[in-house]
Amino acid sequence: MSNQGNFIIKSDCIFTATDTSPINGYVKVENDKISAVGQGEIPSNLLSADTKVYNYTGKTVSPGFVDVHCFFTGYVVRFLGCDLANCSSESEVIETAKKHMATISNDYPILGHNLKVEVSEELLNKEFGDRPVVLFMEGQETCAMNTSAIQKYNFNPNRCWPEAYVKIFPYILGDKKFIKPEFIKYMKMMNSHGITSIKEMGFDDFYTFTDVLEELEKENALTVRVNFMSQPVDKPMNIEYGKKMRDKFKGEFVRFSGYNQMTDGSVSEFNADIKKPYNNTDTCCKQDINWKQLGDDAHTADKNDFRFSLHCQGDAAIAKTLDIYETCKRDANGKMVNRHAITDLEFSDPQDLERMGKMGVIAEVYPQIQSIANREGKLKMIEEKIGLERGKNYWNRRKMQDSGVTISCGTDLPLLIDNIPESVYHAVGGFFPEGGEPFNTQNMLKTNELLKAWTHGGAYNLGDEKTLGTLEVGKKADIAVLSGNLFTTPIENIRELKVDMTVVNGNIVYEGE
Repeated sequence: MSNQGNFIIKSDCIFTATDTSPINGYVKVENDKISAVGQGEIPSNLLSADTKVYNYTGKTVSPGFVDVHCFFTGYVVRFLGCDLANCSSESEVIETAKKHMATISNDYPILGHNLKVEVSEELLNKEFGDRPVVLFMEGQETCAMNTSAIQKYNFNPNRCWPEAYVKIFPYILGDKKFIKPEFIKYMKMMNSHGITSIKEMGFDDFYTFTDVLEELEKENALTVRVNFMSQPVDKPMNIEYGKKMRDKFKGEFVRFSGYNQMTDGSVSEFNADIKKPYNNTDTCCKQDINWKQLGDDAHTADKNDFRFSLHCQGDAAIAKTLDIYETCKRDANGKMVNRHAITDLEFSDPQDLERMGKMGVIAEVYPQIQSIANREGKLKMIEEKIGLERGKNYWNRRKMQDSGVTISCGTDLPLLIDNIPESVYHAVGGFFPEGGEPFNTQNMLKTNELLKAWTHGGAYNLGDEKTLGTLEVGKKADIAVLSGNLFTTPIENIRELKVDMTVVNGNIVYEGE
């Protein structure tokens, strides 16, 4: 990181996240903190010979953005092993994989990324025998594998997503020469999108990756604040691991943030747990969800003062999760003592969103999720699965806001890559990528509400609202600057805006062109 400096950012669009509208003024940074915030011209007493002034008139200045749902382990798969991007035939893939095999130890699987051609299991068996081979397809949740890999790692090419291939993570995360530089690049990528804090999902005990985080923190090399959660996948929830991590990481840049678990899946695949059956069926969910175990785990976490988040997409899953949280510790006002959350909330019951607000349950929404759909396909799916009447409650962030729910933002990265202007286009404008008529406009947020979710909401989610999330004197200097005014740029052009500067702890960690 660059040295902490003495500088002032000036703009006519400063969103402090304490005011509903942006101000015309300035923010002064000294060392790691904000030392002054004001409207109008910069007072002369704030200027000295060594004070650098960044004039960002016409651009949005905001607290740093917080992504509360990331998977570095899923993202890094696109860089594993050998690069197969230039292989246009099976023979070229085999040749490249064999060259890579010669560079790694015999007990390490043969991994590859950017696969673009079909490679048969039989050919991989013939060429590599019992040596496990996993070659990830470019941009898809599929891969090519030999029989040895399928048997050893307990997944297959049709189940090729992080929770499925969890057994290869000890190899990936244990390879410090590979994983440490990749995480540094990952942080730089996040900084280039204005991200200053993240909540990372780490499966089970994170397979020694916490050692890398510890090293980077000691080296003062972290350019994002990392809050990591344990998501039990290959092993049951380990409360002793959480206690150990909570005691171990007490600094500003790495902390343990509790436990995360999945419940249901998507409406499109009949996997969302919904209150009334899907159209033309008698089923409310194709999945078999162990709600008792989820409740037991939530209560164990809560008893030990850990926060808990459950990923829910259907209205029944949300309701059942709230039933679990209702029996967790609450204060005299009925609010959660530990900041439990619900992630995704694809299809919700407005009455349950009111319950969330009363209980103080945090929402972790994906404001860019509409970017991977199209209007015709999404509306057709909704009409076929649940009907357009029920579909009025799809992506209902307006009701969350009006019910007093603290909203925070995530991407489920690598599903989505953080892009705050794009999130405004979708979660404020209601548009699909192709434009045209917006969808469920009655459920959309306002620009200032969405920005507050990306900033103060994320900081509150992580328990950092006293030091981060707003531009106020005494707060840590985590700041993002966008290349235009988010409040006045026409919505159809909003996606053109980029990040011009990112500041973390008073350090300028990214400057755009």
